[in-house]
Amino acid sequence: MRFGYGTNGFTNHRLSEAFAVIADLGYDGVALTLDTNHLDPFEDDLARRTGEVAKELQRRNLAVVIETGARFLLDPWRKHSPTLMDDNREKRLEYLKRAVQVGADLGAEAVSFWAGIGPADRWHRLVDGTAQIVEFAARSNVTLGFEPEPGMLVNDIADWRRLHEDLGRPTNFGITLDIGHCRCLEELPVADCVTAVADHLVNVQIDDMRRGVHEHLEFGTGEIDFPPVLAALEANYSGLVSVELPRHPHAAPTIAAQSLDFLRNAAKEAGDRP
Repeated sequence: MRFGYGTNGFTNHRLSEAFAVIADLGYDGVALTLDTNHLDPFEDDLARRTGEVAKELQRRNLAVVIETGARFLLDPWRKHSPTLMDDNREKRLEYLKRAVQVGADLGAEAVSFWAGIGPADRWHRLVDGTAQIVEFAARSNVTLGFEPEPGMLVNDIADWRRLHEDLGRPTNFGITLDIGHCRCLEELPVADCVTAVADHLVNVQIDDMRRGVHEHLEFGTGEIDFPPVLAALEANYSGLVSVELPRHPHAAPTIAAQSLDFLRNAAKEAGDRP
């Protein structure tokens, strides 16, 4: 199993320094959020800067997935705005297209995105906007991972299945599964969630969480029994399993080290269980 760490948990580090710490700790890859201080996709010379990042990833022997959860990149006043459902969604579409291009240039395993918060009557806008990104990504053979996010219009696995169906089941449109979200709101046990989406699983985020509370927690401080989850991932998935702790940059190196130790021990316990 290959473990990664999300750069949204290293926002107090320069990107090259984050790569260095993550690689030196023994991680296999990064989940790179394109953001204001980490390969801003709206600054000049994006192709050149992406090329420099590609060289750094190669030098560090790090795989990469692209995440698009930047909070205030598109609007300095409103977090995550605009979304695919808004009237002024052009900047969101442009962000996602640039993320796809960066993903193609970096050889990313997946480019991940989500719906945003909005009323149910804007579902058609979500489908239309997502279809545009699916078509754009297909031209560059980029795999997309759409993430169900608690409280968003695509809230859970069932919502993802509906979106997948309404898009016509495109082959480059998979699911990003956050393990914590499964504990937060899915009816199935967490390990069974992995198995349920195995045929479409292209990206995994991992963190601890409690039932009914959407708060990304350090491992061992929530309610998830991780060995069965890691066993399910081992049996059904070969991509990066990336730690998602975006509210912990204040102690990123320490928490990243502790997280990797926890996951390796849980993986070993999974292998030891009958």
